[in-house]
Amino acid sequence: MTKSLEIKPIATVVGGRTEPIDDHWTGTAIIRLNPDFPVEVVQGLEEFSHLLVVWHFHQASPDDVALHARSPRNNPEWPSTGTFVHRNHRRPNQLAQSFPRLLKVDGLDLHVTDLDAIDGSPVFDLAPYFREMGPRGEVSEPGWPGEMLADYWDDTQD
Repeated sequence: MTKSLEIKPIATVVGGRTEPIDDHWTGTAIIRLNPDFPVEVVQGLEEFSHLLVVWHFHQASPDDVALHARSPRNNPEWPSTGTFVHRNHRRPNQLAQSFPRLLKVDGLDLHVTDLDAIDGSPVFDLAPYFREMGPRGEVSEPGWPGEMLADYWDDTQD
């Protein structure tokens, strides 16, 4: 039996970029947790450098979902790959995950940098990043993601 899951946002991204443009992500934003949460939900979080954040591509339309193979960013120099090889809004649930640096915890406001969600994005979950739960063993990938993402982060703003 297939079971569906209904989830509600736990936070909203405040500030940062307002347009979902592919490259040159920079700047800071706030992940503002729902005000009905007690402040204890973030107790101890300030000891971590990074978070794992699950958020929704809220400006995308269900019509954007593409269940077929295509070249990343429609660049014919990169191989045609399936929906689950891409990390964009064309996925069935239009969810994303990011690993922003946590700068400061101020009550229920989490100040972060390197978050590639835009202002207003609903956040469905977050947790501290544990190195021990990251990839084990050697990580491998083809060459095209490195080419495609060479300008993803704007390192001139660091």
